[in-house]
Amino acid sequence: MPPYNGLNLSLGNLSRLSKAQTRSISAENPTGAPGLGGMALPPSGHAARELGQGWKCAPCISLPAAQTTTLAAIEGPGAIQHIWITVDFTWWRSLVLRMYWEDEATPSIEVPLGDFFANGWCTPCNVVSLPVAVNPKGGFNSYWEMPFRRSARITVENLLGKECGGFFYQITYTLTDVPDDAAYLHAQWRRSNPLPYQTVHTLLEGVQGQGQYVGTYMAWGVNNSGWWGEGEIKFYLDGDRDFPTICGTGTEDYFGGAWNFEYPPGEYGVFSSPYSGLPQVLKPDGLYRSQQRFGLYRWHIMDPIRFQQDLRVTIQALGWRSEGRYLPMQDDIASTAFWYQAEPHAPFPALPGRNALEVI
Repeated sequence: MPPYNGLNLSLGNLSRLSKAQTRSISAENPTGAPGLGGMALPPSGHAARELGQGWKCAPCISLPAAQTTTLAAIEGPGAIQHIWITVDFTWWRSLVLRMYWEDEATPSIEVPLGDFFANGWCTPCNVVSLPVAVNPKGGFNSYWEMPFRRSARITVENLLGKECGGFFYQITYTLTDVPDDAAYLHAQWRRSNPLPYQTVHTLLEGVQGQGQYVGTYMAWGVNNSGWWGEGEIKFYLDGDRDFPTICGTGTEDYFGGAWNFEYPPGEYGVFSSPYSGLPQVLKPDGLYRSQQRFGLYRWHIMDPIRFQQDLRVTIQALGWRSEGRYLPMQDDIASTAFWYQAEPHAPFPALPGRNALEVI
C-alpha cells in the first residue's frame, strides 16, 4: 500500500499515519510558516498591553475601503482542508471571496462571502451540513477539500467605501502529494433580480472540460404570494442542447423536501441536514405571502453529477395561479454553484457591482 497522503479524510482513515504537514494561516500567523504564530506585540492601549507578546495581540485584521486583501498565499503541493471566517453580518454581501489555483489569471472561486457559506441574506442562519457549518453567531466554516499543486491564493475584496474592521479568519491546509486525478474546486455566484417573466435562472453555463457538480446554495426572494417552488432544475451535460440529461421535479424536491416544505401545517419546516437543507425562512407577511426570503442548499457529495466535456445548469421559478395553472415567477434569485473540474476553466461572467449584490 502506498504511503497515505493525508487527503480524502474520513473516520475510516483518520488513524493512518502520514508525512503530510499541517499549516494554518491567520492574523496571528499570516504566512503559515512553522514556529511563527502569535509573535505580534501589543500596540499601545491594546487589551493585551499588560500581558505582552503571545497573548492574543493580533486576532483579526481590518479590510481597507474599496481594496482587495490577500488572506493566504500558499506554495504547494497540498490542499486546503478548513476555512473559518467571521465578520459582522452587515458585511456578508459587501465582501467578495476569491480563490486562485496555480497562479491562474482569473479566479476559480468568486462568491460574496455570506453566499459561499450558505448565508446570503445578511441575517445570521445556522447551518449543519458536511461541507459547510455555520455556528452561532455567524461562525463560517468550510470543509470542502481544495487541492492545488503549485500554489493557492485567497483574497477578499471590500466593495464599500469604508473600512471593514474585525475580520477574523483561519485557513488550515496540508502540504502533501496531490493525486494526478484530483480536480480543483470552483464556485460561481449569479443573481437574477428580478427574473424576467417566463425565463429560467441560469446557475451555471459555459463550463468546459471534465469534472463533477457538487453543490448548490440559493438565496431566493419571492415576489408573489402563494407557493413558489414548482420549478424544475435541469442539468445539461456533454452536448445537451434543448433538453437536459437530468431534469428535476420541483424546487423543494431538489433540495430534499416535499409538499411545499409545509410541516407542521401552516408553517415551513425549516431543516438543516448533512446533504440538503432549508435552514432559513424570512417571512414578514406570514406563510405563502409576498416578499418572503429563503435560504436553501443541496450538496451532491454522495451523488456528484459528473460531466466529461461541458455543463449548464438552470432552474425554473414557478408558482400557482388561482385557477390551477402555473405562474412564471419574477423573483430575486441568487445562486452559488460548486463544482470540481480540471483546469483551465472558462472565465466567469463579470461579477456585478456592489449595488447589484446588496440585500435591501
